Amino acid sequence: QLQLVESGGGVAQPGGSLRLSCTASGGTLGYSTIAWFRQAPGKEREGVACISSNAERADIEDSVKGRFTISKDNTKTTVNLEMSSLKPEDTGVYYCAERISSNHLWCSLSRSYFSRWGQGTQVTVSS
Repeated sequence: QLQLVESGGGVAQPGGSLRLSCTASGGTLGYSTIAWFRQAPGKEREGVACISSNAERADIEDSVKGRFTISKDNTKTTVNLEMSSLKPEDTGVYYCAERISSNHLWCSLSRSYFSRWGQGTQVTVSS
């Protein structure tokens, strides 16, 4: 059964960068739309980026647009979230989520569409 494992979280200074990875085990992500969500303490989980199964469409949430980039590697087992110009408000637990869609251009930042989730990785932005 496909499982998702996030990695790459840690502590960064404001203005710094981190790269998060979402790696599939037990399968590939070739037919999967992948989205990254984050949850800050006391706040709702929010979508920040998604990439369609054919990797031709990527949606980025407005608050991170121009700072975060999502990509799927050629092996189709890993989706990366490159985060730069980090701000303290980017702090939270970051989760990747997966959904198989017959529409290879489908992408969504709504958590209700996703049923398979990773365990999350903590990102802390602090000086």
